[in-house]
Amino acid sequence: MVRILWIAVTTLFLGSTWLSAQRMGGMGMHPIQPIAPAQVTNQAMVDLGAKMFFEPRLSKSGFISCNSCHNLSLGGSDNLVTSIGDRWQQGPINAPTVLNSSMNVAQFWDGRARDLKEQAGGPIANPREMAFTHELAVEVIASIPQYVDEFERVFHSRDVSIDRITTAIAAFEDTLVTPNARFDKWLKGDRAALSADEFEGHRLFMHSGCMACHNGPAAGGTSFRKMGVVEPYRTDNPAEGRVAVTGRDADRFNFKVPTLRNVELTYPYFHDGAAATLTDAVNVMGRVQLGRQFDEKQAAQIVAFLKTLTGDQPVIVLPLLPPSSDHTPRPKPFGETRR
Repeated sequence: MVRILWIAVTTLFLGSTWLSAQRMGGMGMHPIQPIAPAQVTNQAMVDLGAKMFFEPRLSKSGFISCNSCHNLSLGGSDNLVTSIGDRWQQGPINAPTVLNSSMNVAQFWDGRARDLKEQAGGPIANPREMAFTHELAVEVIASIPQYVDEFERVFHSRDVSIDRITTAIAAFEDTLVTPNARFDKWLKGDRAALSADEFEGHRLFMHSGCMACHNGPAAGGTSFRKMGVVEPYRTDNPAEGRVAVTGRDADRFNFKVPTLRNVELTYPYFHDGAAATLTDAVNVMGRVQLGRQFDEKQAAQIVAFLKTLTGDQPVIVLPLLPPSSDHTPRPKPFGETRR
C-alpha cells in the first residue's frame, strides 16, 4: 500500500511540476531529459576499448565477446530470453542493453557492479558466460605485440592488466549513447515530432505512473524497484534481485529499473525475458506495477510513444583485431582448458 501511495504522489508531483514548466514555456523540468551526444576526450582509449569489446579471445572458447550478448547491431542486446554462454550454457538472466548504460545508477539487474569498469570484468570470469579467468585474459592480450604497443600508447606503460582492459572497455561503452530521438526533438520544442497517438501515449505514460520509475535522460536506470508492486509477478526465473547484493529481505525482487531508450529494439523484456513484445510488457507492467488494465487502444498509444525514444544508434566501424602470436594461448572451445 505504501508503494502504491508513493507512486501516486510521485506521479502527481512530477506531472504537475512539468505542467507548470509548460505554462512558463520551458521543458527543462520534464521527468525525462534529452540525451546529449557523447563527448570523447581520449580517442586512443576509446579505440582500444572498442577492440577489447569485440575481442573474442577474452573468452575461454575464443568465440564470445562483449558484443555477443550486447550486440551493437541489435540495440546493444541480443534479443534472447537469456544469453548463450560458454559451451551453449543458458545464461541466468536477460542481457540489458549496453546503450546509454553509462547513465545507470549501477550495473547488472541487481546493481552488483558500481560502474561500467567493474561490470566489464564480471562476464570474462563468469563460468556461465565467457568462462575465462582474469589472469588468462591478461596473458592472452599481453602475448600479442600489437596490443602491447597500443596499451603503451594509451597508458604509457607496456604492462597489460585486467584493470586496464576494463578501463578501456568502459571508455568505449561511455560513448554508446543514442541522442536525437524524436521525443528528444519534441522536448526541445519541435511539436511536429510526435503524432497525435504518440502524444496521447506520452500523456498516458505520464499520468498512469510510469514516470515515477522511468525518468531521467535514460528514462530509467536510476533506481531499484520491486517487480510486482500491486500484485505478485509470477516467473520461473530464480533471480531475486537486489537482495543478492544487500542481504536485506526488503530488497527481495527489487531490480534496477531498465532504460526505456531504444526499447523497441531490446526485446524480450524484463529480467526474465518473459515479455516477448512491447505490448506484452506494457500490459504486464500496467497490471502488476500500477494496478491498471490498459485497453487495446491505450496500450497501442503507449507503445507508439515508447518507440519515439529510439535515438541515433552508434555508428561503429568494426575494429581490425591483431593476430595472435606464436606464444598466444590457443582457444579451447569444447571444454578443455587453454594451455
